Amino acid sequence: MAPKRATRLSAGSDRASRRRSLARRHFLFALSSLLLLPARPSAAQDEIRYFRIGTAATTGTYFQIGGLLANAISKPPGSRDCDRGGSCGVPGLVAVAQATQGSLENVQAVDAGRLESALAQSDVAYWAYSATGLFKGKPPLTKLRAIASLFPETVHIVVRADGPIATLKDLKGQRVGLGEKESGTIVDARIILEAAGIAERQVKGDYRNLGQTAEALAHGELDAFFLFGGYPVPAISELANATPIRLIPLAGEVAEKLTQRNTFFARDTIPGGTYAGIPDPTPSIGTRALWIVGAEVAEPLVFDITKALWADANRRILDQGHPMAKRITLATALEGLVLPLHPGAERAYRDLGLKVPEAPGRLN
Repeated sequence: MAPKRATRLSAGSDRASRRRSLARRHFLFALSSLLLLPARPSAAQDEIRYFRIGTAATTGTYFQIGGLLANAISKPPGSRDCDRGGSCGVPGLVAVAQATQGSLENVQAVDAGRLESALAQSDVAYWAYSATGLFKGKPPLTKLRAIASLFPETVHIVVRADGPIATLKDLKGQRVGLGEKESGTIVDARIILEAAGIAERQVKGDYRNLGQTAEALAHGELDAFFLFGGYPVPAISELANATPIRLIPLAGEVAEKLTQRNTFFARDTIPGGTYAGIPDPTPSIGTRALWIVGAEVAEPLVFDITKALWADANRRILDQGHPMAKRITLATALEGLVLPLHPGAERAYRDLGLKVPEAPGRLN
């Protein structure tokens, strides 16, 4: 029966791919139509500003959340006002979620000015800014700043339900998806393997993107894969609906070692029922996803973006868009920050009545 399940997954993936492609075409058509609107003088078109939000693969949580953030902060010229049921974003701003390979690419692109902003795991951002961990011996990425701490991210270790892998130790000698080369997942997968006493060379590492990795597990080409993301991860949900899977618990001595050595890690649990066929909660570890921005992005713009993000009228965009987006709240916006706030964001939070934490210093 496994091949049939894999076929259903492949068909579902094709349908999802077509939906994403169609959505992108619709967005580009709408954007091009907007630019050609003659209803307002050319000065209005000069007001348009573009703002990119680097995310990750289109099959992951980052891409979906990035799209919601872009929707919340955008207000193209000619849009209805917020109090008339229109956009509550920044006047003249068109924000776009841009697919990338993930956190590693994102922190480097933002620091270099290739992206205005991006989402990134807090551990990766911490290492990049402080020139420690993965970035030890490299120049610190000193232009990284924070807009907000968004939501918790959790380690997923996914295996087939009919497979022999029950614990981390069982990964030795197996075909394991470790994440893309520039992703945050691959960084944490290596840390977790090391804590479990497994060298990367002791597994048959695979470095495809998330969508390809999920399909490979369904087709029996992989035995397990790692994914660091906010649950439910779309690609894992789709996989679980077509192919019975299990999640390997990350607990006990390994979890204790990881949280003791790395202050940005904390114990977490993936609730039962998050994915089809997994009724019981799965212990794991997690960190937080940050919305980062370049230090050289204009202070007034980041102030306006931050205020727009937390506008009461934008709450519905987050609450209705993705389960993890419901956990993006003003009350937790300053939790787990490992980067200094951008001056524009800092001014916005003070304006909103929050006590702004002292900026973290570099540790290199």
